[in-house]
Amino acid sequence: MNHCEDNQTNPKMVPRSKEEIDHIMKRLKRIEGQVRGVQKMVEENRYCIDVLVQISAIQAALKKVGFHLLERHANHCVAKAIKEGSGEESLRELMDVIKQFSK
Repeated sequence: MNHCEDNQTNPKMVPRSKEEIDHIMKRLKRIEGQVRGVQKMVEENRYCIDVLVQISAIQAALKKVGFHLLERHANHCVAKAIKEGSGEESLRELMDVIKQFSK
């Protein structure tokens, strides 16, 4: 059971606020712009190190968004599942995604 799915299909979900969504979307759009910048750098045959530095910055930015979502999921969705008695499954799901995320 996924505790952060659409609230209509999963009443255990803790919906994100409009402010949270706006914040995440702003970050993702910034990352999208960075990716476009790297594409342009490659098209312009820029120095490899400069391209690699930008790729590293993109990876760090994506990890930051991911960690934010992991923290939010643990503090809201998993906490709610524990209170409602379905915490074991939710914790297992969280651990699986942490393992995947840390690869």
